[in-house]
Amino acid sequence: MQTIKSRREFGQVFSHGARYGKRLVRITVMKDEEGDPGKVAFVAPKKLGNAVHRNRCKRVLREAARQVGLPRDGSRVLLFATRSTAAAHPSDVASELEILLTRAGV
Repeated sequence: MQTIKSRREFGQVFSHGARYGKRLVRITVMKDEEGDPGKVAFVAPKKLGNAVHRNRCKRVLREAARQVGLPRDGSRVLLFATRSTAAAHPSDVASELEILLTRAGV
């Protein structure tokens, strides 16, 4: 799975991407050219809780992304955890994520 690692690339997606949200997950999507490999980033802000809680949120997001087939070619996606993410089952997050990706046209 290709991930977004650089601060510059993360900032570019965050500032120029389109934002969508549901109860269990929020996403920011920026479309690239079709031939470019897709990339994804997992974000759990400090306001959600301690490191154990944030890591749990990111594990749930990673599994949900794997279930829906992220990263998809031609797009860069930021996945943000919400307060409800850690307690949710990855398949529930995946179903909401699929709805958001469809809405975003990815």
